[in-house]
This record gives sequence, C-alpha cells and structure tokens, in this order.
Amino acid sequence: MLVPIVRAYLRASTDDQDANRARGALKAFAKERGVRIVAWYTENASGAKGDRTELARLIADSEPGDVLLVEQVDRLTRLNKANWDQLKAAIKTAGLRVVAVDLPTSYAALTASSDDDFTGRMLDAVNSMLLDMAAAMSRKDYEDRRRRQAEGIEKARERGAYKGRPVNQELHNRILELRSAGFSYRKTAEMLGCGVSTVQRAVKQRS
Repeated sequence: MLVPIVRAYLRASTDDQDANRARGALKAFAKERGVRIVAWYTENASGAKGDRTELARLIADSEPGDVLLVEQVDRLTRLNKANWDQLKAAIKTAGLRVVAVDLPTSYAALTASSDDDFTGRMLDAVNSMLLDMAAAMSRKDYEDRRRRQAEGIEKARERGAYKGRPVNQELHNRILELRSAGFSYRKTAEMLGCGVSTVQRAVKQRS
C-alpha cells in the first residue's frame, strides 16, 4: 500500500484569529494514522469566499491520489451550493481526496489501495455524498450566525449601544513590539497568525 501525500489546509475567518490553531491537532491525527503532512497551506479568509489563494495553491500543487487534510469541513467550505460545486469539481479534477478530522468516514482515503479500483470508487462516492451534506450544514450554520449577528447589531443600534467590533489590544501591542524590533509587516503577520491588514491597522492606529 502506498502512503498518500498529505497536504494540510488551515483557515481562520478573520485577520484577528489564529489560522495555525489546529496545526498541532492535525499533526497528531496524521501521526496516529502513520502518515506525514508534507505541506501546510494557511490563510485568513472567510470560508464563504471562493477565491482563497492558499487553497487554490494547494489544489494546483497536488497530484492524483494526494490527500487534502482539514480539521473540520467548515474549514474547507462555508460556500453556497454553486460555489461548493465549483470547488468540489476542482478538487476532483486534481485527483485529491478530502479527509476531515470531524468526518470519520473520510479516513479511509488515507489507507485506500490504488490497486482496488472498485473499492476506491465506492469510497469516493460515499465520501462525496457525506461531504455534500457536511458542506450544506456548514453553509446553514454560517447563514444562521450571520442572521443572528445582524439581528443583534440592529437591536444594539436601536438601544444606541452598538460600537462595532472591539480592538484586540493585546494583539496590537504584540504587533507594535515586533515592528519596533524590525520585523516586516508580512513576517509580523506570520509570527502572530494574523493578516497583514491587521498589522497595518495596528500601526496606523498608533501613529
């Protein structure tokens, strides 16, 4: 049995969140199953956006039989059906198999033999159906949270209490420390697991 090439995808929704949070969990998952993650693709971008640079790079780098590993299906997609179908088609064309830690049925992609065409096709078919279901649930959760958030903001505005999202002052202070030490905007963002725009915003607010 050939050991598949595993490519891990890490995503956080906003610049202020740490996209690398799940790195340790994915390393442990891969080790338990006797595989090694050969490449990491990390970005801060909404799962509801189809144009994600690092995910596109992962797909472009892949060869048939490679595994795309994510912590949860919602790290891969919160897309609407049309955009999810487009992403799924790109994954299929690349010959990638998706493994999500929160979807145990997908684990078989790590051990499926390339010599057994029937079993491989059956596994792909079942996993594709379950991925579709998980993707639909992720999208519904996204839309429900957006609706509740909008309702909460509207009620706060009616009370005159809405002030927008608070600044993560601790993160901003760490950004300023690294910038003062001479680190570039991009390196500072990489070290803190945030976006370059967050670094730029913290520096701008100080000046």
